[in-house]
Amino acid sequence: MNLVVGKVVPLGVALSVALLALAGCQGKGTATAANTAVGTAPRTPPLSLAAQVGQQAFFDKNLSGGRNMSCASCHDPQYAYGPPNSISVQLGSDVTKIGARAVPSLRYKESTPAFSDDAPNPDGVTSNSPGGGLMWDGRAATLATQAGMPLLNPLEMNNPSKEAVVKAVQASTYAGLFRQAFGAGVFDNTDTAFDALGRAIQALETEDRSFHPYSSKYDLHVFNKVGGTLTPAERRGEVVFHSTGVANCSGCHYTGANFNGNSGLMTDFTYQALGAPRNDRSIPNNPDPIPANDDPKYFDMGLCGPFRTDHMPATPDTASPYCGMFKVPGLRNVATRGAFFHNGVLHSLDQVVNFYNTRDTNPEYWYPANGEKSTGTPEANPAWALQPTHVPGAAVARYNDLPASQQGSIDEEVPMGTGEGGDKTLGSGTRPRQPGSPPVMTPQQIADLVCFLGVLSDGYQPPSAAPATGRCVK
Repeated sequence: MNLVVGKVVPLGVALSVALLALAGCQGKGTATAANTAVGTAPRTPPLSLAAQVGQQAFFDKNLSGGRNMSCASCHDPQYAYGPPNSISVQLGSDVTKIGARAVPSLRYKESTPAFSDDAPNPDGVTSNSPGGGLMWDGRAATLATQAGMPLLNPLEMNNPSKEAVVKAVQASTYAGLFRQAFGAGVFDNTDTAFDALGRAIQALETEDRSFHPYSSKYDLHVFNKVGGTLTPAERRGEVVFHSTGVANCSGCHYTGANFNGNSGLMTDFTYQALGAPRNDRSIPNNPDPIPANDDPKYFDMGLCGPFRTDHMPATPDTASPYCGMFKVPGLRNVATRGAFFHNGVLHSLDQVVNFYNTRDTNPEYWYPANGEKSTGTPEANPAWALQPTHVPGAAVARYNDLPASQQGSIDEEVPMGTGEGGDKTLGSGTRPRQPGSPPVMTPQQIADLVCFLGVLSDGYQPPSAAPATGRCVK
């Protein structure tokens, strides 16, 4: 007996089907009916007309003010639709201008709900809190809206107006396809055409499987597929990832069933104030400080400004629970990134995990001295620290990318704080780990956790033989 298209049929019938298919192929190496019948990979569905427009627009450099930058310039398909470099914030079409935030990956964004101050948590247990939305501050409700924002941003694609963008589309080789998809008169109204362009890119990101391939070792692992066996180091890292008293990663980077029937997105779409160090010249030998940070009065505070204004504090000194909060990103393909956090201040997963582990216990690793003259002999910090040295006993400018009045929302969940004595933040009374106290994670746990994060990268091909050596094996 044999299996053809989900039915059990006699072996002779299956063989006849195969022979007929080969005869029809006339010996050529093309796909055959037999291949279709017993194929191992599902066919990729054809893109809709709108998604076909989006596909061409996504790679069209003429949609930038300098005709030198496309969506793919910062969202490179070869880098999980993220930046193809480790620069903290990317250059724009006008190369004399530099952005203020790190560019995220566009993968696995299609099920992101719109922002709400009281959003449900997909884990079904955690109380509602700010969640959803696209961009680091959630100000875009849909992929279509998000796609239009870089087009008009002078620090990104630098078009002077919607009209300029629409004229570029109208002059493109895919203008006819655009009319087919959105109507013969779509170019008669600038706003209508511009909105249609956003919907086309949204269609691409929704329909094209390369934006959500689910092709990592992790996917093989959770579905018990061949090639998904984790190494001992990766397995230990998975345990650390889920441990509520150690790393507690899954508390925000939720791995379970998510919205719209998805699972394993590695985010709960919430917002956290982590107190990432300011990306400026206070970091010795910083290769790419954010130019906006040269102004000591400038602060990027996420949900409360400067790019969204609906949660801004009444006065600069009025504390707001929204200030300093940025969206929790998904962790899929995180090992392919070269810049981390909203300001791209860290450049490796080792740095990121060590920051979580020692932000409070050893703030001198991450933040500069507070400006007072320090006496004493500088001591070397670990190689992964932002600050190469510190003077023992010197005061440190902790959480230096937030005004002092807005530091009450700093997250103190495990592993950063103890998670005891309040809700989650300094303002609610949660106790931080004291400077000089032992961090919660050991170096081995950190190494194992980084190994586990590596299995979240798409495009995994199981090796013919399991590796015997390497950092992430034993």
